[in-house]
Amino acid sequence: MTSRRSSAVPVLLAALLLVCLGAAAAGLAAGILPDQLASLGPADPSLEPVERWLLTAYLVLYSPRLGGPLAPDLGQIELTIEPGSSARQVAASLESLGLVDDPELFVRYLHYRGLDTGIEAGRYTLDGSMALTQVAQALQSAEAAASTLTVPEGWRREQVADLLDRSQLAVGGEAFLAASLQLPAGHWLEPELPPAATLEGYLFPDSYQLAEDTSAEELVAAMLDNFTAKLTPVLRRAFADRGLNVHQAVTLASIVEREAAVAEEMPQIASVFLNRLALGMKLDADPTVQFALGRQPDGGWWKAGLTFADLEIDSPFNTYRFAGLPPGPIANPGLASLEAVAQPTETVYLFFRAACDGSGRHLFAVTFEEHQANACD
Repeated sequence: MTSRRSSAVPVLLAALLLVCLGAAAAGLAAGILPDQLASLGPADPSLEPVERWLLTAYLVLYSPRLGGPLAPDLGQIELTIEPGSSARQVAASLESLGLVDDPELFVRYLHYRGLDTGIEAGRYTLDGSMALTQVAQALQSAEAAASTLTVPEGWRREQVADLLDRSQLAVGGEAFLAASLQLPAGHWLEPELPPAATLEGYLFPDSYQLAEDTSAEELVAAMLDNFTAKLTPVLRRAFADRGLNVHQAVTLASIVEREAAVAEEMPQIASVFLNRLALGMKLDADPTVQFALGRQPDGGWWKAGLTFADLEIDSPFNTYRFAGLPPGPIANPGLASLEAVAQPTETVYLFFRAACDGSGRHLFAVTFEEHQANACD
């Protein structure tokens, strides 16, 4: 909901007072003011008498501009109102879209009717054939989104596809996987990704409001745009300071995301992996093996309880067999894991393992002997 502005008499209205008085008097004399008043609609009963009279006189003066089509040649436009937007901000948005050419008149009309406090955040489809009064009324009720799609941190593309297939959305899992195989032509990330890379890692986990006709390509574009918004210049510089390009940083962040059960440990876990990379050690990260193993007989994607045979799987993603980072991300990391890679805790740790208390936390060690001592009995 928008917040009400001050009820003090606007400077503009005060400046127009004499003009409005003359216009109102002329209207009364001609016997047309009652019709004009009716066309304005009921005034907000909370208005102070003087303010109400001044707004009435102002709107009567401009009444011909209230009832006609705003922009007959414009056609339909899409407007999104963010939570907390003021009536004046909404008017400015409508002006930038070409639907309203006098935002001040629009704001005054909203205030006169008391509609400025009822503008609802959300999405709207408006039309150039609408009158200003109709637009003001339409903004009291946003279009209902078809559904909300919530993608958790650390999910791989296939899990998102499974979620789409279980949902009531028109977007299917197969279409989503196809749309997320490669970047749209000319996308800014193109130089950052290897030629054969999918969009794994770049489909930012978040909640998305989807209309009924949202396509797989539009959903993927929204997730990529969200990733772009989160990948600030500060983050990119921090990655570079660590000797990582964007693809390497996102790949490492995806491993950190899957390893960490407690978000506050992410910077320490990132530190361990960066320390191992600096020494040329293998990462020995279980989630990379789980990624390589793929879908399990139970339908899940992340096998629990890896065996020694699992650790031998011949895959470039298996960091128990191959040193360095895997070819690409193993999941889609959230902001916390990206920030952990950008600003890891400065440690000399080379090992970590799950604590034995079931808390999801980890015990960290510098030497392999310390690491063994941290094992559960």
